[in-house]
Order: sequence, then C-alpha cells, then structure tokens
Amino acid sequence: MKKSRKIPNLFAYIVLTAVLLVTLFPLFYTVSASFKTNSEILANPAAIFPESPTFQNYIDAWNSDVFDIKRMTFNSIYYTVAIVAATLVTSSMGGYVFARGQFRGKSFWLAAFSLLMFFSMGSVTVYPLLKILNFLHVPKSLPGLMIVRMLGVNIINIYLVRSYVYSLPVGIEEAAEIDGCGFAGIYFRIVLPLLKPIMATIGVLAFQGSWNDYLMPMIFTLSNPKQQPLIVGVVALSNSGESAASYNLVFAGTTIALIPVLLAYAVGNKYFVSGLAAGAVKG
Repeated sequence: MKKSRKIPNLFAYIVLTAVLLVTLFPLFYTVSASFKTNSEILANPAAIFPESPTFQNYIDAWNSDVFDIKRMTFNSIYYTVAIVAATLVTSSMGGYVFARGQFRGKSFWLAAFSLLMFFSMGSVTVYPLLKILNFLHVPKSLPGLMIVRMLGVNIINIYLVRSYVYSLPVGIEEAAEIDGCGFAGIYFRIVLPLLKPIMATIGVLAFQGSWNDYLMPMIFTLSNPKQQPLIVGVVALSNSGESAASYNLVFAGTTIALIPVLLAYAVGNKYFVSGLAAGAVKG
C-alpha cells in the first residue's frame, strides 16, 4: 500500500518541479542577461550565463538621460505606496462595516458591490472613464490615475477582511463597547491591530498589482512621459527603435523592477498564506 502511494507522489513532485523550472526560467534569464554586455546579448542570445559579468548595465541605466530610471522608479514608488495605503484603508473599513455594522440596506449594498466581481469590461471602460474625468476636471496624469484607483472598490479584499472579522471573538468588541468605546473606536483600537495578517496579504497583492500595472499608467502618462512609472518606461524602451542598442538597459531595468515585488513577498510571506487562509474560512 505504501509503495503504491509513493509512485503518484513521486510523479506529482516531478510535475511540480518541471512547472517550477519553466516558471522561474524567464526570471533567471532576465537577471542573468542584465549582467551581459549589449554586444554579447546580440551575438549569443541563447547563452544563459554571461561570459564576463558586469554591473555596468545598472550604472548606465541609473545614469542614462534617455532611460531615466531614477525618475521612473520614484514615480512607481509614490504611485504604488499611495495605492497600497488607500487599498488597506478602504478594504479594512469596508470589511469591518459589512461584518459588524448594522444599517439599512446592508445586504443590498453588499450584493451591489459583489456584482462588480462578475463584470470585467477591461479596456472598453477607458474612454468613458476619461470622459468622466474630463468632465470633473481631473487631469489625465499619474496623480489623476491615483485618484481613480483610490476611489475604486475592491470587493474581493472587502470579503477577505469581512470573513477575517467574523473569525474574531465578538466578546472583545462587546467589552470595549461596555467601556464606552464607539463603533469607530472599536475599529481603530481593537479590530484594526488584529487585522495584521489579512492586511499583510492585501498589502502584498495590492503592491504587486499597482507596481506591475501597465495599461492605465501608460494611457494616463502618454501626454507627460516624465510621469511614467518604471514598468511603462521599460516596455516603452523595449518597443522603441533604440531597443536593439539598449537590450542591456532593458534587462537591467526589468531586474530593478522585479526587486521590490520580491522584497514585498519576502517581507509579507510570514502573514501572506495565513492571512489568505483565515480570510477565506467564513463569510
């Protein structure tokens, strides 16, 4: 019996290892190519390891006037930090209100927001969105896109927080209420500190989504390239006529763009899986 079980387990490990290698290979090749000279990349693109590793690509990318990676990195950082902060605030408040709040039309509003999960119009909504922003005199810029993102409702995050709040003992909140703490006070003083695991999960997901966001930042910064975030700048360079002479800068910029996401997962990994699992238990 034990031997018959080992065979399927061995097959599963082989398949998972193969999937892991296929998934990690592009990442490994990108990092490896970032240490090659441009001539080496063009002469032997199939080579995985660089013949003479060099950090000059990163120095050139950082000091380049054409590919201003310092400015684009700064744009990505303040755009991402603002979106993550807004997402954490709206998700935690929304989840807590729908879990513990008592108000008229609660079920209706939750159902209305839940419908958003089943509609994904994609690029079809870009033109109407731009017309609305133009009517409201919101500039088509990176700060304008930040306003749009901050006012958005991520119902999945709200459900995660709502389910996590349901898993918390009600007695703690009732004791705080007896001591004279109001609904908002219970949220800020009692519930919010207990939401650390699920907040870490949402924060990592929001960071990954906003840092790697391409379509909308590209559209909103067409008229002002100086506001381009790093991902948009890297793709623009790779698609430009100068890309053949700048592959080393493209790979170096791509590697730099990968580092913050990897760091976010490394820092939030402690709470990421536990928070995601806890937020999906009830509700």
